Amino acid sequence: MEDTPIPYELPETENHSFFFIDQRVETSFEAKLHRHDAWELYYVVHGYGTRIAGDTLQPFSAGDVVLIPPGMFHRWIYEPDSADDDGHVRYLMSAFSHSFVERCVELFPELRNRLSGVVYPTGALRFGAESSRIIRKMLAEMNALDELGRLCEMLRLLPVVFTSTDHTPVGSPMRIERDVRRMQHICSYVMAHYMHAIPLDEIAAEMGMNRSAFCSYFKRCKGMTFSQFVTRYRLNTACELLKHSQKQVSEICFMVGFNDLPHFIRVFKKATGMSPTLYRKTTIPGRANPTGNRDMKG
Repeated sequence: MEDTPIPYELPETENHSFFFIDQRVETSFEAKLHRHDAWELYYVVHGYGTRIAGDTLQPFSAGDVVLIPPGMFHRWIYEPDSADDDGHVRYLMSAFSHSFVERCVELFPELRNRLSGVVYPTGALRFGAESSRIIRKMLAEMNALDELGRLCEMLRLLPVVFTSTDHTPVGSPMRIERDVRRMQHICSYVMAHYMHAIPLDEIAAEMGMNRSAFCSYFKRCKGMTFSQFVTRYRLNTACELLKHSQKQVSEICFMVGFNDLPHFIRVFKKATGMSPTLYRKTTIPGRANPTGNRDMKG
């Protein structure tokens, strides 16, 4: 996959030490799969959709805070019906180079004391409820400050980001260029066809492989079977529909590609620990996600 320019340019280092943006855009205005040489701290203020981070395809919702490491391919795809009344979604994002972190640690003993011994993540992370609350508050405060004020706030933010234990992995790096292309193709195909059955022969042919070779390749790259991958994506999509729509459970069942309601309920309950109806009741706005650390990685 060739690098695709992001829809904004990171500033030149002689003018800024890091980048911060408050972006309100239409859902059709989205970056393609891309990467850049910077950490990306991304807070979804309004909207929901699907995130690709490294080898992982996963739904996201408003309130999510995710850290993408430098060099990782990623993409945020907002659903059209997740826009506000003006047709926009909104996110706050800060991007900063690793050399910026290293220079700050070298220059400020107070920061060095906080980050001493830290092992920086190589994969994408989604922060948990408490860390997300803190980071959202700090990013929102940065938005109201001038450049110098944002720099001061950034020095407070770095220890929160890199010492938090309240997070779950949401993507591992894919270091082989060919695998990046293939997995992006597979993810895009699943996103377009998950509502219907996707036979192994069909997806294998789409990838120019025979069935056996495709199954071995996919298991090696993802650590799960293609069927497990599709099921997890369908369940994650069902969770988003339960949280953000008023559709009946039976309707959602068929919308996400399950052809049997009792089977859907059994699979959903096994993955989340509760029925779809109970999940909807316990994930109303302002309540914590009941799946907790049992997040269904896709």
